Amino acid sequence: MKIMVVGGTGLIGSQVVALLRAAGHDPLPATPSTGVDTLTGEGLAAAVKGADVVVDVSNSPSFETEAALDFFTRSARNLFQAEKEAGVRHHVALSIVGVDQVPDYGYYRAKVAQEEAVRDSGVPFSIVRATQFFEFIAPVMDMSAEGTEVHLPSLRLRPMASADVAAAVAEAARAEPSNGVRNIAGPEVHALDRLGEITLAAKPDGRTVVTDESASPFAGMPDGVLIGDDTAHLAATRYEDWLTRN
Repeated sequence: MKIMVVGGTGLIGSQVVALLRAAGHDPLPATPSTGVDTLTGEGLAAAVKGADVVVDVSNSPSFETEAALDFFTRSARNLFQAEKEAGVRHHVALSIVGVDQVPDYGYYRAKVAQEEAVRDSGVPFSIVRATQFFEFIAPVMDMSAEGTEVHLPSLRLRPMASADVAAAVAEAARAEPSNGVRNIAGPEVHALDRLGEITLAAKPDGRTVVTDESASPFAGMPDGVLIGDDTAHLAATRYEDWLTRN
């Protein structure tokens, strides 16, 4: 199958492309760097021509509410127009576990709008909602650092490896459209401050973790939103094991 992967050179997209190619498919990374811009529509019609499936793992360059909302809705509008003209039979979108439970969190509202555009598009679809990636823990710690202290809340997460996210997205792309949502998560629940401690124990750099409920981009988010429910498919990779390899 020809499968266009929007955001196909990023953290998740590049792994999805590799997995699909290894499975014998013909993945096409679609990003501005490859001549495909979903915001302007440039190169989109030519790229999607002949595609059986479109996978969208792109992300807004800004987490500011209006900028993210514009990115996701405008990209979706251009994508679905091109997909319908090309006869694409399956659209796969990557989203976030708990995205519809936090109406006060602007970036999540933008992702909800993207999901609504997927459902309303008329193109058969599958939505994969994932928890936070292991790769994001260190950047969140850096954002919350004050000198030698890393301030993190005790908010619970069930993070997962980006490789496991990519595998789930590639699996969805090879399958028939579900016209629904599949939740995926890591194997263990951790408090964010504890994840910081685990990280610094494995890779000490002189910093220590201070529990601070007002710190980090996740400050104020209701506890439980980011761990999923009993329907979530749990990936195998544990954070400590991932840390030893990365």
